[in-house]
Amino acid sequence: MATTESATSDPEIETTLFITVSGPPGCGATTLCERLADAIGCPYVSGGDIFRELAEDREMSLNQLTAKADESDGIDRALDQRLQQIAEKWGMANKPFILESRLAGWLAGDRADLRIWLDAPEDVRLERIEDRMETEAEMRVREVSEAGRYQSYYDIDIDDREFYDLNINTARWGKEGVFELVRTAIEEYEPAIDEGAFRTPNVDL
Repeated sequence: MATTESATSDPEIETTLFITVSGPPGCGATTLCERLADAIGCPYVSGGDIFRELAEDREMSLNQLTAKADESDGIDRALDQRLQQIAEKWGMANKPFILESRLAGWLAGDRADLRIWLDAPEDVRLERIEDRMETEAEMRVREVSEAGRYQSYYDIDIDDREFYDLNINTARWGKEGVFELVRTAIEEYEPAIDEGAFRTPNVDL
């Protein structure tokens, strides 16, 4: 499984929060998760890495696996069920953890303590993925395809972001600036004065 375990022995951030990070390709989610995991000293799981592992196992490109997923709901449901199981496990652990995927906030639901959505203008995101194996065309195909499947399988509108606690345009700050915004949200969080998060709609897998 695609799990990253931080080796930090003296964490910068003291917390027990279960954090989800979501956003489209090139939004900066991986960069933030790696930085957060190191600062908190906690593991994180990336849905994107799991999807890439599925592609490698099948000797397929991301675009090919996306096309295969369009033909049947089996690949998506297996991936999402695994992510939901991980969310259930860590939601009861009272230990810090980071779950990153497009649907992480939905799949974790009310188990998550802090739900983050990252985004950036399309031209910025395209520039960020220039050095990846995924092409511009593949990125656009994947975004449209995934959105359609989420709506079809789970009645999820990926553009519904009401329940996210933080919505950050990562084009407005540098990598460290985005990290500092999230750090502040984590460190300033006080359960005693928390009047309640927006409820996440249930996802029936």
